[in-house]
Amino acid sequence: MAIGLLGKKLGMTHVYDEYGRRMAVTAVQAGPCTVLQVREPKTHGYQAVQVGFEPLLKEGRATKPAAGQFKKAQAGPFRYVREFRLDKGTAPANGAEAPQVGQQLTVSLFQKYELVDVAGISIGKGFQGGMKRWNWKGGKATHGSTSHRQPGSIGSTTTPGRVFRGHHLPGHMGLRRVTIQNVKIVRLDPEQNLILIAGSIPGPEHQLIEVHKSVKRPGIVKKPVAFQVVVEEDEVLNKNAKAAAGKTKAPTKK
Repeated sequence: MAIGLLGKKLGMTHVYDEYGRRMAVTAVQAGPCTVLQVREPKTHGYQAVQVGFEPLLKEGRATKPAAGQFKKAQAGPFRYVREFRLDKGTAPANGAEAPQVGQQLTVSLFQKYELVDVAGISIGKGFQGGMKRWNWKGGKATHGSTSHRQPGSIGSTTTPGRVFRGHHLPGHMGLRRVTIQNVKIVRLDPEQNLILIAGSIPGPEHQLIEVHKSVKRPGIVKKPVAFQVVVEEDEVLNKNAKAAAGKTKAPTKK
């Protein structure tokens, strides 16, 4: 994982890019996040940055171990505390200094059109059947069939005589951690701590979201490209022929 921010999903809207194309985006209130602890390989065995997000209204709601940690960092208490584990020897991006305890991380950590990874808890859908959960095609709909959406027989008295582990069956759907990789940041609003991310992201509104730098494509910035109108050669010839015929056409007598 790479360093990032904690935020809340606000909802979806649309904006227009530099060429007037409408884009569906998701608004995320990202940060500011306070650095609570910097874990080092020599001391903790791994390298990570621990951040806190959304201050608690009442300090008494924090547990005693968490309160002691907040007091040591002289910050908080915070409702959410997460770690962004870094690769060993990872250097800060854009020539920035290494994060220090008490430092606030804002949306300035990212840049416009940068690719990022977004993680969140997907919307829970409760107990669902196999057709909704695993896109089964279902049974016959005619000829007296009474098994339209049921899974049917899954076992056997012959080989293998059992149900294979991991077989797709009805069960609880959603409410799992989902990560979408390499999504583009469309706009940044440092004053409002807002990030507009292209497309949809997992989770309901006001759900905690993690936005961190892309792991597979770090530092990649994808700027919008104008449309390239390609006209076939036959269409060009037809247009030129019609234009020439219109110019050489003799005027009609009244």
